[in-house]
Amino acid sequence: QVQFVESGGGLVQPGGSLRLSCAASGFTFSSYHMSWYRQAPGKERELVARISAYSSSTTYADSVKGRFTISRDSRKNTVYLQMNSLKPEDTAVYYCRRFGVPGDAYWGQGTQVTVSS
Repeated sequence: QVQFVESGGGLVQPGGSLRLSCAASGFTFSSYHMSWYRQAPGKERELVARISAYSSSTTYADSVKGRFTISRDSRKNTVYLQMNSLKPEDTAVYYCRRFGVPGDAYWGQGTQVTVSS
């Protein structure tokens, strides 16, 4: 069974940092591109960052470029999202999932990130 367990969210002041983790299981982690999405209240879920399976090349949404860093550890089947210089508009529930798998319906429960003073 494919599973994703996100953690590391919380309440942080503007300008602060958080590191999200996502533990994946039920598939060959090293063979899949991975990604982080987020969904803010009243908005559609959006792709934040993705990392390739083998070369670990990365791509970011323009809104987070230069502030967020996605990485992966295939020994631990875990993908990370380091978030720096956080802004109130980064407030959302953050999810990880595989990227580029047609018809893939697996999502984790997400982790809440709230940026507020």
